[in-house]
Amino acid sequence: MKRNLGGERDLDHIIHAAIRGMDRATMEYGCQAGLIFCLAREFDAKLNEIILEKAIKYRRRGVVGIDLAGSEEHALELRPADAERYAGLYRRAREAGLKTTVHTGETPGTGAEGVRAVLELLRPHRIGHGVQAAYDEPAMRMLREQGVVLEICPSSNLSTRAVSGWDELRHVVRTFLDRGVRVTINTDGPYLLDTDMKREFDLCLQHQVLDEREIDQCLAWALEASFLEPET
Repeated sequence: MKRNLGGERDLDHIIHAAIRGMDRATMEYGCQAGLIFCLAREFDAKLNEIILEKAIKYRRRGVVGIDLAGSEEHALELRPADAERYAGLYRRAREAGLKTTVHTGETPGTGAEGVRAVLELLRPHRIGHGVQAAYDEPAMRMLREQGVVLEICPSSNLSTRAVSGWDELRHVVRTFLDRGVRVTINTDGPYLLDTDMKREFDLCLQHQVLDEREIDQCLAWALEASFLEPET
């Protein structure tokens, strides 16, 4: 939508280019992939509705889900009631067969109110980051009971100061595991952070965030929580 430049460029052409790139990658590397269309908190309601409509339109062309992200100025952690205006979009996405995830609980000092609001109103399959929920027992209970999987991104969480350092990240992950909250390890922005999955797992081992057995468990949870449909 940002590359659309307010209508200067055709949004469908941009989407088709992304689909073609994904198709080339899957053929060259023999992998399976899907696209997630990301709504933005800084967009007005109409723009986010258009993004959802496009995600539904291309549901059979490789789009597997929607996300919600944006600057902390517009974050749900600061105004939990704002989640109400996204509830209808997320309900439509689920009814159309799309999976859902939400960036929330990432900013220190904002608490876990946003995580609880997202779980109550948007009911996503996964949550991006969600580290602040580790300091809130009700939020962790909701995550566990709803079976929502957290997308923990070590290098990203350190870079954005979502956590103060490896000690806090270790505390966050250990707390989630102790409370029965499922977590996965992710790269978030590999090209910006100069990382990949192997490096993220190596760092988790090096800083004793996870051991080998727990890494295997995180990989199993990641496979279960994938938005991709199994190949037949």
